[in-house]
Amino acid sequence: MAFRVSFFGGADAVTGSEFLVESGDTRILIDCGIEQGKDFCESCMYDEFPYDLERITAVVVTHAHLDHIGRVPKLVKDGYAGPIYMTEPTRDIADVMLRDSAHIMSENAKAKQLPPLYLEEHVNKMLSQIEVVEYRKEMKVGGMSMMLRDTGHILGGASIRLKDGDGDTIAFTSDIGNSPTPLLPDAEAITDADAVVIESVYGDRANPEKEHRVEKFRDTVKAAIARKGPILIPAFSVERTQLMLYELSNLMEAGALPRIPVFLDSPLAIAVTDIYKKHAAKYFKDAAQDELKREHDLFAFPFLKMTPSREESQQIVDTKDPKIIIAGAGMSHGGRIGKWEKMFLPKPQTTLIMVGYQAPGSPGRLLQDGSKKVKIAGQMVEVRAKVETLHGWSGHADRDGLLRFADSCVPSAKTFFVAMGEPSSARFLAQRIHDFLGVRAIVAGKNEVWEVSKKGVTRQEVRGDIR
Repeated sequence: MAFRVSFFGGADAVTGSEFLVESGDTRILIDCGIEQGKDFCESCMYDEFPYDLERITAVVVTHAHLDHIGRVPKLVKDGYAGPIYMTEPTRDIADVMLRDSAHIMSENAKAKQLPPLYLEEHVNKMLSQIEVVEYRKEMKVGGMSMMLRDTGHILGGASIRLKDGDGDTIAFTSDIGNSPTPLLPDAEAITDADAVVIESVYGDRANPEKEHRVEKFRDTVKAAIARKGPILIPAFSVERTQLMLYELSNLMEAGALPRIPVFLDSPLAIAVTDIYKKHAAKYFKDAAQDELKREHDLFAFPFLKMTPSREESQQIVDTKDPKIIIAGAGMSHGGRIGKWEKMFLPKPQTTLIMVGYQAPGSPGRLLQDGSKKVKIAGQMVEVRAKVETLHGWSGHADRDGLLRFADSCVPSAKTFFVAMGEPSSARFLAQRIHDFLGVRAIVAGKNEVWEVSKKGVTRQEVRGDIR
């Protein structure tokens, strides 16, 4: 019967994951995310979906980052009424992420005299359609079957393997974790797919800092403290924030860092940290679960203060430097970090520590690249602060980790579609997969359609009946 796979998002770009898989009368949409970075097209978010929502059998969400789930409420708003499959932690994180997103986007839309992309009522409706899926449990979805596996990227993150009635198989890795990490298990190999759609965020870059990332983090924070200014960490609310809290707790407890005030100034990150605590006993790796039994809380320590309210946030300025402020958003493109960057980046005593991927064109990437003036929340800010980048803390596997993961999918996988990366990164990884593993590797373009079966893969013409 074969699969027909349409690459609507996550092709030619890191963000905006959106893939439609068809076999017979079954149509499964994998992710429906928002694009971010320099190629972000705000008006494009409002575009009509390029497929008939009434003909979608199911939606499957790999994990709760907005570039994978950010437009799912719009699907519901526009009429999709079927099941939405994801793991239990993904559901809980999606709940807080999408409510936060709906609020922020509504405020932005109002300022630009645009209608909101969706409202909280559409998030509520979406949540009512969610059906929780366990890892490693085969389940029927229309005329296909599906299995989710842990990717080690964020809590609840999953790869998706689909099988049709003829036994043809295809898998979507989603984002693959930068294993090993202190909290989550390593990504599970996909050993039962004819073709694999693999991410490539760091497909052309090695990450030599990974092996010594805690020591590098310690030394960077220690040097920042010596500067006697504020230390700003624009942290992604999911996974990166929790890792920062975990390591700061350990380093201060061991006396490796001075015990200075640490503020988690992000209502979203605070809520997500509570979700991590809720699911730790089931989804953390064995060593982290053992540590949890001994210490009861992996993220709290005496010098940490959480500031969920605006009033509490404002009081941070009264605390004497040096102090650490962890706040979202991770690419400095929203959230409370902008307030602190506007206040402190012009001061040479300030240290800004970047700990995650910065999309091209984002304020975070401009700061990372050494810009001396950056527009933050509509205001041009002069940068005199010291900007440090800690590459070892990325949540994504590097080029060697991705190649190892691809190798674990062989010999079952005969073809790889390289996606979810900047074009140069995707091309580089595709070439390495071909050269080192001896299998076909294709960089799929946006809106391309491919037929996939045990016999191989074939490029299709984009037909007019996709709807």
